[in-house]
Amino acid sequence: MTSLLSFAFVLGVLVFFHELGHFVVARLHGVRCLTFALGFGPKLVQTKRGDTVYCICAIPLGGYVKMAGAGEGPDDKPEGKDDEFPSKTKWQRFQILIAGPVMNIILAVLILAGVLYQGVTVPVYLEQPPIVGIVPDGSPAATAGIQAGDSILSVAGRNVDTWEEMEFAVAPHADREIDVVLRRDGGERTVQVIPASRGTFKVGVLGVEPDVPPQVVDMMSTTSSAAQEAGILVGDVIEAIEGREVTTESLMAMIQASPDIPLTLRIRRDGVRQDIVVTPQLVGDVGMIGVALNTPYEMHIIELGPFEAFTMSLEQNYETSGLLFQTLWGLLTRDVPVAQLAGPVGILQLSGQAVGVSWVVFFGFMAMLSLNLGILNLLPIPILDGGHIFIMAMEGVSRRDFSVRLKERIALAGFVLLMTLIVTVTYNDLARYPWIERLMIWR
Repeated sequence: MTSLLSFAFVLGVLVFFHELGHFVVARLHGVRCLTFALGFGPKLVQTKRGDTVYCICAIPLGGYVKMAGAGEGPDDKPEGKDDEFPSKTKWQRFQILIAGPVMNIILAVLILAGVLYQGVTVPVYLEQPPIVGIVPDGSPAATAGIQAGDSILSVAGRNVDTWEEMEFAVAPHADREIDVVLRRDGGERTVQVIPASRGTFKVGVLGVEPDVPPQVVDMMSTTSSAAQEAGILVGDVIEAIEGREVTTESLMAMIQASPDIPLTLRIRRDGVRQDIVVTPQLVGDVGMIGVALNTPYEMHIIELGPFEAFTMSLEQNYETSGLLFQTLWGLLTRDVPVAQLAGPVGILQLSGQAVGVSWVVFFGFMAMLSLNLGILNLLPIPILDGGHIFIMAMEGVSRRDFSVRLKERIALAGFVLLMTLIVTVTYNDLARYPWIERLMIWR
């Protein structure tokens, strides 16, 4: 039920603002709007104000604004009146058509800015250069010969400067061989890797991890502990013990093996390094200092003012747009598997998972979905906003309007293409449920 309600909320808000963009700009240009609908099919609730019927329909998978003279039905033929959509100039019609996608993009920026303004906790390593720290046995990276200490320079022809960029570059290439350029011992070499497929959405992973120091994320709920007595605080990053750099695993192993033995920890607090001596207490058969460590990465909180949050939102939406276009191109070149696409069922599942984590994650997901909706609607596919804009542009180039018959054929082709896409993504969504996949004996 939570998934269904969150899905209805997300889709309802995004569709409402999309159609509101069309509606407001159409009215500004004097176009008579006959219907403002959320959903398709039979009208469940409706009311009329002026010339416009506002309604909610039975199939909640979209919406539309019906404008006078747009030719969207047998009873809606253009009559040449000034308040009809075809009577407006191409520039005015372009503004009306593009207003919906633009509204979704603006909404994505504003929602993400609000999320960032609340403060976001992210792993520190994502912003650092992708220097391999750990290569698990049996991983695609280990099979390809990637070693700890290698610096990853590019993935599938795309230069990567941070772990985040590296992970995004690998993600679309599950189960497909790609070139990974490394720097090792001062020289460069290229290895071929077949990223493993992870999760229900078949995300590609190399199987490499950063080598990051442990961080104190909480103090044990005891009246006194070795860490508290030594002055260790939540947020301290433990870089070394007895002069040797450590991982979370090696630190825990040495502490557990050293009850009642003073140990010198090198910690980093607010960017300043200092040494602290702590003596693990014997608890059961092992030594403990009374802290909870990050599992497995050091985290930091991004705290931004309103202007900084808005600026970062613009930057992140711009980067996400680039990744979306790369994915679309990858689908055309078959470098990106179609199995990574999600449809309504997948979005329902993801929205439920997001709201189950936190409202911050949920609204972050909503911002991403709004951006996707805005950009995808700009694609030159008939019956989408971008398709109408493309046809209008072709009419401008040819200096004549296409016939109604030709436009109907183009719209039919677009409808078939869109329905094929919907069937494909719905198939992907259903195949992610194990009990349904077991029924697909052809897979």
